[in-house]
Amino acid sequence: MLLSDNQQDIPEASGRTSHLTNGTSTVEPSIPPHPLGIRPLGNKYFTRGKDARDASGTFKALPDEVVAQLLEYLDQRTLRYLGYTCRFLFAHCMSDEIWKTLFLEGDCLKRASFEWRGSWRATVLGLTEEKSARVDCSTVFSDVLHRPFVCSHVSLQRFVSGIPTMNQIQRFENLSYSDFAEKWSDKPFILTECIKSWPAYQSWDLEKLHQLYSGVVFRAEAVDWTFETYCQYMSNHRDESPLYLFDKKFAEKMKLEIGAGDGAAYWLPECFGPDLFEVLGEERPAHRWLIIGPERSGSTFHKDPNATSAWNAVIRGAKYWIMFPPSAAVPGVYVSEDNSEVTSPLSIAEWLLEFHAEARRLPECREGICQAGEILHVPSGWWHLVVNLEAGIALTQNFVPKSHLADVLHFLRDRPEQVTGFERDITDPYGLFVDRLKQEFPQLLEEGLAQLTERSLRKKRRWDVAVGSVVEEGQPQKKTTGFSFGFGLEDEEDVP
Repeated sequence: MLLSDNQQDIPEASGRTSHLTNGTSTVEPSIPPHPLGIRPLGNKYFTRGKDARDASGTFKALPDEVVAQLLEYLDQRTLRYLGYTCRFLFAHCMSDEIWKTLFLEGDCLKRASFEWRGSWRATVLGLTEEKSARVDCSTVFSDVLHRPFVCSHVSLQRFVSGIPTMNQIQRFENLSYSDFAEKWSDKPFILTECIKSWPAYQSWDLEKLHQLYSGVVFRAEAVDWTFETYCQYMSNHRDESPLYLFDKKFAEKMKLEIGAGDGAAYWLPECFGPDLFEVLGEERPAHRWLIIGPERSGSTFHKDPNATSAWNAVIRGAKYWIMFPPSAAVPGVYVSEDNSEVTSPLSIAEWLLEFHAEARRLPECREGICQAGEILHVPSGWWHLVVNLEAGIALTQNFVPKSHLADVLHFLRDRPEQVTGFERDITDPYGLFVDRLKQEFPQLLEEGLAQLTERSLRKKRRWDVAVGSVVEEGQPQKKTTGFSFGFGLEDEEDVP
């Protein structure tokens, strides 16, 4: 539970925090000193003097990664007091990622409204700034502790500026539905004028939303907080990967009208045409979200659910997008054979530092910055990473255009374990979708199923050619040299 304000930390230890100022530092000049004085592991070999690890007893023999994992098993009281035993453990026990886990696993998670105190540790322990311990940890050398701090301060401008011409996402003022359907449903693009008539664009900003909805509870990843609490967090946090407000029930909570009628906050862009998931009515999966986040918040590489396409409209702020087509191998992103699991760096900054330069050189790479008043199209199946360049507000919606009906039918039919967003009582999303299309768009359904059948036949033909079981017209019979499971030769001779 949260502790009261009269709780306080151990008083500040004597001595000043010292920082490496000579040319041996591996950190960019733009990165400020760590608030505890913690330094990268490499600095240890260029610094004379003590190493705080030497005073950590049994923990001295353990790699930092193991220490961090062990501390995750401790409760808040044990973690707090263990940190007071020496500087090395104080540095580890101050890690906010550990305290974030304690917050999410404890009673704190049940509270939608409380006072955010600038860090997960201070919030869990109920500590004000003046009651928090300050200990000189300049003799602690650890990449495990220092790297997240670097990632939370690295400049984004070095990654989002100088986008190569061939990588730039195409920009238009507007686009007709015929152009979209014929030329652009498979490509990302940005429209610069499409949403500027929306009342939401004209009147929403963070201050206005705070005035109107401060007491409304929104979902921000794993927590449900009032907007008042989330605004406190946005303006004062230390997270490498800030919490992202991403709420699918915002329209109901904010009592918004959506559509072309009077009093609507916004309406669907006409250029994308009919959304075929609308045939599902109240049974359609989650499809629209309000997105709010501070600078550096965003989403690591992913594809949108159920093979849907999407649009993302920026109301305030600016977002950097880097995208790749479905078949591309994205640097630093590893996908299981059935596409059910995606492994990538834990944070956006980590991916940018390690893989951005390599990714930018790939011919399939597409990049762009979507400014306030602009809307970006995410085609079905495209990989994308997005990061806020400043605090911002956005609206997004997934949809099924006619040109991607076969993709969605394929996904619902052949990957049922990966289908998301439907209510639990809907056990056959594919059958439900086909039945509704049969009632309202029978010709369109027939075309989609024909495309699906043709796709399966093409896949089978490619496989048959690969294993040598198909003879192309006019070509001599080829004998496969692939693996053959058998026990004898044609003449039944023994193998010596």
